[in-house]
Amino acid sequence: MPDLIGAFSNLGFEAHPIGTGLDEADAEAESSRELLRAVAVSGFAMMNIMLLSVSVWSGAAGATRDLFHWLSAAIALPTVAYAGRPFSRSAWRALRHGRTNMDVPISIGVALVCAISLYETATSGPHAYFDGAVMLLFFLLCGRWLDSVMRDRARGGVTALLRNMGTGAMVVEGDGRTRWVDTTALEPEMVMLVAAGERLSADGVVVGGASQLDLSLLTGESAPQSVRPDDRVHAGTLNLDAPIRVRVTAAGADTAIADIARLMGEAAQGKSRYVRIADRAARLYAPAVHCLALMAFAGWMIAGAGWHHSLLIAAAVLIITCPCALGLAVPAAQIVAAGELMRKGVLIKDGSALERLAEVDLALLDKTGTLTLGRPEALDLDRLDVGKKSLVLALAQASRHPLSEALTRALQSAHVLPAAVTRLRETPGFGVEAMWADHVVTLGRPQGVATGNALATELAVDGRPVATIRFADQLRPDARAAVAALRREGIDAMILSGDRAEAVAPVARELGLTAQTGMSPQDKLAAIERQETAGHKVLMLGDGLNDGPALAAGHASMAPGSASDVGKTAADCIFLGDRLMPVVETVRMARRARAIVKQNFLLAVGYNVIAVPLAFLGLVTPLVAAVAMSGSSLIVVGNALRLKRALR
Repeated sequence: MPDLIGAFSNLGFEAHPIGTGLDEADAEAESSRELLRAVAVSGFAMMNIMLLSVSVWSGAAGATRDLFHWLSAAIALPTVAYAGRPFSRSAWRALRHGRTNMDVPISIGVALVCAISLYETATSGPHAYFDGAVMLLFFLLCGRWLDSVMRDRARGGVTALLRNMGTGAMVVEGDGRTRWVDTTALEPEMVMLVAAGERLSADGVVVGGASQLDLSLLTGESAPQSVRPDDRVHAGTLNLDAPIRVRVTAAGADTAIADIARLMGEAAQGKSRYVRIADRAARLYAPAVHCLALMAFAGWMIAGAGWHHSLLIAAAVLIITCPCALGLAVPAAQIVAAGELMRKGVLIKDGSALERLAEVDLALLDKTGTLTLGRPEALDLDRLDVGKKSLVLALAQASRHPLSEALTRALQSAHVLPAAVTRLRETPGFGVEAMWADHVVTLGRPQGVATGNALATELAVDGRPVATIRFADQLRPDARAAVAALRREGIDAMILSGDRAEAVAPVARELGLTAQTGMSPQDKLAAIERQETAGHKVLMLGDGLNDGPALAAGHASMAPGSASDVGKTAADCIFLGDRLMPVVETVRMARRARAIVKQNFLLAVGYNVIAVPLAFLGLVTPLVAAVAMSGSSLIVVGNALRLKRALR
């Protein structure tokens, strides 16, 4: 490990072992806080130095001018030392390993201007440029912080994924006694006793008991699945009804959920190779700026201007070409776009996601929880009279079964009041029972009623069925309109689902889409790779753990707010509410933001085409260069603000 960390260090990168010190999310958050503090310090210092500079610009001379210059130096030098650290650290790492980056000319320019200004102050010279140096830092830090805000929204998926595994299990010993064993200590052939409401901590085979498991985390299918002895079960699934005994076959890194974590990591590495627009532009920027500044210094020295005047011109060239406009071009547009999308109920986690979303031409959609609402909805409540609805609500609200929660949600939204019942009791696997007006009422599994493949529950009074309520996972209300809108944007769509073919077929027919069904996480990952090999830029939409690797592998990805922690972590964007149209609106905004970014780059280049020759000819002082640079930044920000009207 030390050798590997040292190899990264020799390349100019910092490396830390996973699981030591701050985790990635904490480190990113601390970096953003450091940048925000630097922005605040440089902004406060800039305003005070500008106030002092007003007196000098107004004609103060002699001892008064020197006093204001020294006061400016006393504010500027500590500010540059503190607020300039993000740039100086990066520049030093690059130079130490024989490389250059955008922070090298920034650091050299600021240091050079401060040194010249200090010399001018010490020799009672007429000009000092502390205001220009601090102003430069302030605008650059604003751009760096805006970019950091976007990057902070991306978080690692493995941690969130592992939250879906149990922390341990009750293991049954040979003599029948039980003991608690941590997940990391579980081994094959141990027998776990999994209570109702517990998540499995390892893969295994049922050896005792029968129950229903919520497999939506792995398969995406919302219907609970019955398990009996000899059935295989997996870590991360939720036991709904009754205690079961499970013989462990795989634990820790060998479980199915760990395999999905590895797939997510490999897929995310593929996405990380995407190079952002600003990074591509930066490759040519730093060498060009260095060459221009050196040429200006050498040219004026040859012309006999002297080292002082030549350094001033070189510093002006460095400052006027500093990448404020370039640095703000991308984050300013992304922040405005992300703010507008937030008002539409879309969270953008990573700024580069907008760049990738603008390029997609194929949407691959999961069914359960993505095209559908992902929760069972009661179909037959309108057939029940008020009395039966009250009874159903009184029983349903006492249970945490998914069907009971669906009934409670629907009846409460209809302002139904629960009946007065006593002696409530839930029997796992069978239902809820209570006493009502000297009658025994139950809500549970239908007895002897054919419901086909549909989910259903039955209300009975004194053992006599009085109502059967069926459930279905409904399509999102605007699913058809959203699919049509994607096609108008030039984006074809198809369904990738882990559900059974008979469950997917009605949705595919209604939306006019082709579908692949019964897909494992590996199958979805392979499907995306095939499409990208064929030249498509894939937008993946999914919600469950089984969609995690596919979400990480897609060129861009989105998940609904109801998605699992893993789905939300792996996706680039999260949309809230029951509508699917925010997906289309996000693509439209991403394409508009891409156009604005290109315009911003043209503005930045145009500014340099005009300003650099003036600085090269000695017609611009460092202060005027800083003001001109700031003006170009404001123009770029103003252009980005046009995105506020993009979705209106």
